Amino acid sequence: MEGEPHCRKPLLRKEIVMAKQSVEEIKKESRGLRGKIVETINSGASHFEDAEYQLMKFHGSYQQDDRDLRKERRKQKLDKAWSFMIRSKMPGGRLTAEQYIAHDNIADSVGCGNMRLTTRQGIQLHGVLIGDLQTVVKTVVASGLTTSGACGDVVRNTMGPASPIKDAVHEDCQNLAEEITQTFLATTKAYYDIWLDGEKLPMTEGEPSDDPEDPIYGKDYLPRKFKIGIAVPPRNDVDIFSNDIGMVPHVVDGKVAGYSIWVGGGFGMTHGMEATRPHLAKPLAYAERGDVMEVVKAVIQVQKANGNRENRKLARLKHVIMEKGIEWFLGEVKKLVGEGLALEDVKEVTFETVGDMLGWHEQGDGNSFRGIHVPQGRVEDIENGAQYKTAFRLLSEKHGLSSIVTPNCNLVFSDISEDQKSVVDKILADHKIPGGEQFSVMKQMAHACVSLPTCGLGLAESERVLGGLLDSVDDILNDFDLEDEQLLIRMTGCPNGCARPYNADFGFVGRGPQKYAMYVGGSHRGDRLAGLYKKVVMFDDIPAEMREILEDFAKNREADETFTDFWGRTRKPGEEPDSSHFHVEFEERAVAKAAAAAAE
Repeated sequence: MEGEPHCRKPLLRKEIVMAKQSVEEIKKESRGLRGKIVETINSGASHFEDAEYQLMKFHGSYQQDDRDLRKERRKQKLDKAWSFMIRSKMPGGRLTAEQYIAHDNIADSVGCGNMRLTTRQGIQLHGVLIGDLQTVVKTVVASGLTTSGACGDVVRNTMGPASPIKDAVHEDCQNLAEEITQTFLATTKAYYDIWLDGEKLPMTEGEPSDDPEDPIYGKDYLPRKFKIGIAVPPRNDVDIFSNDIGMVPHVVDGKVAGYSIWVGGGFGMTHGMEATRPHLAKPLAYAERGDVMEVVKAVIQVQKANGNRENRKLARLKHVIMEKGIEWFLGEVKKLVGEGLALEDVKEVTFETVGDMLGWHEQGDGNSFRGIHVPQGRVEDIENGAQYKTAFRLLSEKHGLSSIVTPNCNLVFSDISEDQKSVVDKILADHKIPGGEQFSVMKQMAHACVSLPTCGLGLAESERVLGGLLDSVDDILNDFDLEDEQLLIRMTGCPNGCARPYNADFGFVGRGPQKYAMYVGGSHRGDRLAGLYKKVVMFDDIPAEMREILEDFAKNREADETFTDFWGRTRKPGEEPDSSHFHVEFEERAVAKAAAAAAE
């Protein structure tokens, strides 16, 4: 999820015309992800050309420009307003007070003055200029975290359950998330050479590095990004079925005996390109605890060997599994782990929600945690409104509270003693921060990607307009006495699906200015994909479209039936959605299905 208004005056540079390389060529010729990053920074340039732009992702940064300013700057014959988003990598979203303060300092000193909590339990800092990149990376690393591998064709930030419950199960899940993160960090010394040594590299273009080949990634790394999440039922907060690998612990006598493993989740697609589609992860196997890492390594090796390197739109693990089948994939994994490692069928799991534990809760060790709803994950002080940034700084700096970024872009403060609870409440109240209970359940669960103005892929607004849409939906829910309904709404500015719209009850995906594809029929549990309800809906018409559907639900639901279950009962699309469900409108599919049935 990238994008944020540019905040500081950009440097200018002359455009350089270069031959377009494929990403695969760029990786192989990069000298261990070095490219000409240092040379470009030392040249005084305002941004990177394509090769280095691609390599910067591996270092945790996306190059952006403020698209709101493009037209005016073009008139003035000025370069684009270039800046960078930098993403930190924190397994399970965990932050010490000192690490949170470090990010807050960066936001003020070289960023835009605010931070963005992400759907992968990370923090994004926006508006950073090219000359300040090293300062940001050094500060993040000095705090004990990293930006390496937060983006790029590697294993991304490993997600874990956000609730800081002090029991053996949650502790093991967090330990596993940290173990995965350390295991799959790229071994190239480029990250340290470029960002931490502070010296200009002596190597010239084309000269090989002295790094040994990465034992996991090799020279070509993975075909695309790779995402892993771990969830503890009944809360599917990490959306395990949207991950390349999703895991759930199997508990025996209060301890983790092993993990059930699902593979092949992924939501990115392209409008109208039926070869691309969202896909829920499929059950692979259950592995005993001591064997889990070997299975994870094997899954990644199979993807590395078989992922599509000719077409990046078809390069994710989901496409390998859709093409070759889960049985074939399991067979390849078994070949790698060997006969001595026993794999069983996944254990049965039941999820109830993808939502967070907001408000006050006991941790299980005598302390408490406090989940705070942060609209769209934007940590900022709102003029004449909630002062999120100041309050969170106080809780971290003055009271030393650790925090956790949730997969729903909220923030949890943990390890709060009984005598600190009233202090925490007072700080939140003094800074006008409403409790989660003051938002409808629908608002607590909803989120959007950043999109415009700086995400280069954004086709329509997302974060900047979702709040107003949710206000309208609240009015509709109130009209039908549905205020407490667990209704999952997600919005993205393009079909890449960063905010995971394709398994929501209502998903809105940008097609162009003010235009969205409307998907309906996912699940507040995260275990079902939606279908395309309307190919194009204007933003101002969305409330009316939703009102019609929600009125039907209110009138025809069975006792205590959720919207998810109502839709599944009345309009079940089938156990295995096909590509048409994401590219052909709901009504059009229904007509075609009826015609086919009549012809039989």
